[in-house]
Amino acid sequence: MNFIETRGNDGHFPKEITFSQAILSPMSSFGGLYSPKTLPQLGQDFLEQHLNSHYKTLAKAILDAFEVDIDDAIINAALSLYDQFDDPKNPVPVVKVKEDLYVSELYHGPTRAFKDMALQPFGTVLSAIAQARNEKYLILAATSGDTGPAALDTFRNKDNVQVACLYPEGGTSDVQRLQMVTEDAANLKVIGIKGDFDDAQSALKTLLTSDSFKAKLQEQHISLSAANSVNFGRIIFQTIYHVHSYLELIRQGAITMGDKVYLNVPSGNFGNALGGYYAMKMGLPVEQILIASNNNNVLTTFINTGVYDLRDLRVIPTTSPAMDILKSSNIERILFDMFGAQRTKELMLALDKDKHYALNSAELAQLQAVFAADFCNDAEGEAYIKQTFAEGYLMDPHTATCFKAYETCRKNPALKTIVYSTAEWTKFSPVIAESIANQSGLNDIEALKVISEKAKLPIPAPIAALFDKPQTQSTVIDKTEIEQEILNFLG
Repeated sequence: MNFIETRGNDGHFPKEITFSQAILSPMSSFGGLYSPKTLPQLGQDFLEQHLNSHYKTLAKAILDAFEVDIDDAIINAALSLYDQFDDPKNPVPVVKVKEDLYVSELYHGPTRAFKDMALQPFGTVLSAIAQARNEKYLILAATSGDTGPAALDTFRNKDNVQVACLYPEGGTSDVQRLQMVTEDAANLKVIGIKGDFDDAQSALKTLLTSDSFKAKLQEQHISLSAANSVNFGRIIFQTIYHVHSYLELIRQGAITMGDKVYLNVPSGNFGNALGGYYAMKMGLPVEQILIASNNNNVLTTFINTGVYDLRDLRVIPTTSPAMDILKSSNIERILFDMFGAQRTKELMLALDKDKHYALNSAELAQLQAVFAADFCNDAEGEAYIKQTFAEGYLMDPHTATCFKAYETCRKNPALKTIVYSTAEWTKFSPVIAESIANQSGLNDIEALKVISEKAKLPIPAPIAALFDKPQTQSTVIDKTEIEQEILNFLG
């Protein structure tokens, strides 16, 4: 399978590239991204065939359907990392919470967040490609809290790879920050920036498309790639758990083969939702994808009105900080798939230049046929956490936002809903402690202990250990200094 450019071709890039090329060089003409030229069709026969497949077997079959140009030995080694999750037999448990609502728990990997689902295998694949080509790569990562720890974990001490990870100072939970700043591998650099996630992501995209920066790297025989979901190597692994979750509902007797479901996704950069969209296009029986936002509700406005408007907006800090994002990269791939390269280029360049664009009525109808959206404020989210805990289920603030969309966006309440839980309770403990135990003002370790006692759950050892580890990464700089800081790290 080949990949083509979301904004068309400018004559300086190949018109089509392979999967391995898209992983190594994720940015394309006019500042665009790469998307599949076509999608494989899985169909009911595929679902029937894999009704009782292990997650790794299902993943390999989907990657085979994409015809990725990666050796089977590398793919199998990458997928074997799911054996290190909490339950090797079932790395993604799907838990019944209400009669018609099931939670797909994507956080049972090493950094306790859903980014492990894609980044654990992705790191092995990219490093193996670099070694096979005898090339060295700088991997850039910008994080609102979860991509950073997952990228650092997967690339730690990997050959032929160095990583520079950007995070907004004060814009993550304390556990997320500690997961990054306690990393001490020589090939990892963590950089706090004075700004928000959109600033970090903008800096990443600027560097990925900067000829002068690439030239400086080439002087050291280093090429450039990214661990964010601008890289399709992330997205391809994020299609798999949507298919798995559907099959889990069949295995649990909640639905029968062919029944449609709602996919309910907490969304920031839209990679998780995009994986669901591709799964739907490939044949997964999905009624609609429900998008949950927090007070940074630009996605809700876009899906409900067709207007993407960043004018006069600033990121609002919330209790679900991984979603504190205004410019969602993967909306571009939705636009491309629905409206084509020329229209995508027109809309995205308008967003870059004028900070807004608007779909026409026909385009909006096409978007709303697939997506519905609502946003959940902090107080509502804490109420959902409290209520759901009283009913026997503990969840984090990002998962809680989905419960608002579940209540307001479903046109057919008879259908089952799959909510995607993106982080373990340990990542955002002060919010949860306030919600379920009415204890406010706690720091992370105090809150973890309160929740552990209240919920009768142990604090996972890797999380507890963070508070005693030395903080080896102390860099915090202005965003204008990012390029030089990275070059100093490489030098």
